[in-house]
Amino acid sequence: MLEALMKKKSDDGRFRYLYWIIIAIFAILVCRLAYLQLVEGEYYHSLAEGNRLRAVPIAAMRGVMYDRNGQILVGSRPSFMVTYVPTKDGMSDAELSELSQLLNIPEAKLREKIEKVKSSYIPTVLANDLTQDIVTKIEERRNELPGISIDVQPIRYYPYNEMAAQIFGYVGQIDEDDQKRLEGQEGVSNITQIGRAGLEAYYDDLLRGKDGGRQVEVDATGSPVKEMERKNPVAGHNIHLTIDLNLQQAAEKAMDAQIANGIGTAGIAMVALDPNTGAVLAMASRPSYNPNWFTRGITEAEWSQINDNPYHPMENRAIAGEYPPGSPFKIITGAAALELKKVTPDELIFDSGRHWLVDMRNAGGEALGWINFTEALSKSDNVYFYEMGRRVGIDKLAEYAAMFGMGKKTGIDLRGESSGLIASEKYKMDTFDEDWYLGDTFNSAIGQGFQLVTPLQAALIVSEVANGGIQYRPFLVSRIDNLDGTPYKIFAPEQIGTLSISRSTLDLIREGMRNVTEEGTAGYIFADFPIQVAGKTGTAENYSGQDHGWFVAYAPFDHPRIVIAVLVEQGGYGSSASAPIVKEMLEEFFHVGKYAAGMPKDEEKDQKAGADGAAAQDAEPAE
Repeated sequence: MLEALMKKKSDDGRFRYLYWIIIAIFAILVCRLAYLQLVEGEYYHSLAEGNRLRAVPIAAMRGVMYDRNGQILVGSRPSFMVTYVPTKDGMSDAELSELSQLLNIPEAKLREKIEKVKSSYIPTVLANDLTQDIVTKIEERRNELPGISIDVQPIRYYPYNEMAAQIFGYVGQIDEDDQKRLEGQEGVSNITQIGRAGLEAYYDDLLRGKDGGRQVEVDATGSPVKEMERKNPVAGHNIHLTIDLNLQQAAEKAMDAQIANGIGTAGIAMVALDPNTGAVLAMASRPSYNPNWFTRGITEAEWSQINDNPYHPMENRAIAGEYPPGSPFKIITGAAALELKKVTPDELIFDSGRHWLVDMRNAGGEALGWINFTEALSKSDNVYFYEMGRRVGIDKLAEYAAMFGMGKKTGIDLRGESSGLIASEKYKMDTFDEDWYLGDTFNSAIGQGFQLVTPLQAALIVSEVANGGIQYRPFLVSRIDNLDGTPYKIFAPEQIGTLSISRSTLDLIREGMRNVTEEGTAGYIFADFPIQVAGKTGTAENYSGQDHGWFVAYAPFDHPRIVIAVLVEQGGYGSSASAPIVKEMLEEFFHVGKYAAGMPKDEEKDQKAGADGAAAQDAEPAE
């Protein structure tokens, strides 16, 4: 009896321990359940939804860029892109290898992209702008490539390839730095295209638009089953440029023709302005590049083609290149001398081929004898302007150069503009710790030595002469539209300065520039041109190679409508390197020369080529 009682008591103790163990287990389970539901519920819910739903971003259409006549310069087009969302088992080495072969992308590059998103359910773009052939092959193997999808999205498109590439710039896929910078902005996703250079970068906030998205239910392999919800993207603002497409094409065709002839292979810069508003009618830089490469993802071979080019194709020489202004600077030297009464228009100065105080000479040893201001300007006589520099002095030369806009940025709506440089005693002392000499003043007076100018600044200087002394800020965009086509912003001409120079002085400068194209250093180029052109040739010394060639001009002479500045790096004489480009542009702008004497333009040029070439040999300028 006692033994039975002791056994029962022992069994009761065991059951009691078991009871408390069971209670403890249930308590732990309840606590864990509560923790998962209340504390971690949202996290695990998102994981569950991530297995079932996919948030697929929809790229916004970037705004269209139009030329001044409504022609599309930059737009967008539909393209196929392949995206990846991690599945439960991830992507095996065999699957990665197969995908690499299909996309023709190195495995290491794909693996790097996939590793970054292996714990995310947001699709990441592996490749875009796929051909129909690649899309078909991927669709055929969809079941063998879990997590891979094909989507159609708009992609930036530059229909004229290299044309005006430095103006338009290019776009690229958003990166981590961009995401941090744009964090919190509505409509930014992992497939947003960001402007990287040119107008694409300067006006990116307006061009970009706002990405939308759609929520898609997927099956176990990650394949879409049905769309659950959608938010449509909002397109970016369209912008209307001041660029004239036909003029731009004519300019670049002429530039490429010079390069094909072995002139300007180191680089060419061109700017055309409306002198009455500051609107940029054309702008180009050679060598160039194709911005479409960046849109679809640039290859190593394409990047090497750009990066290994010693002449820097991505640089916009028109605004960033700094060159000695050469003889076009004589416009400023002459203006200073006339305004300060250091010379009269009719005063004759004897040119023996060298200056009588410092042994500095004309190019080629030419001596013009007794000459006045307009003849000296038209024939680009160095000795005459050495003397003008001596009479004016370096301080006043610097003052007038600044008045014309040298030494400071113009403020054009592009990034990367250079300021140029105005020569001065202070600059030489601060930079080289050397004294200033009369020879330095002589060099400065003819645009050599320390003087530096960008092609855009050179065009601005001529524009001020052409329009009577008004300095306008150059601009590239005339209007930005709302989504409904109404104006969002209209850009009016902006006057930023006025030349304190008399009309009589400007008239003398204009007369000298007209004589340049009639009987001076560019006379043989424009001898048969039906519209009066005022211009100035220039040959700028280049201590690391052949001299640079300048030609700046405006037309018509009486009522200017266009100003052009062309700089050909290592092109030699401006009359033979740069002036032909300007002439081609003026022919297009004024619609002349194309059917002269009932002859097609190409045939006409062929027949004239021999005569022009012979004249060029006999009429090289002394600069």
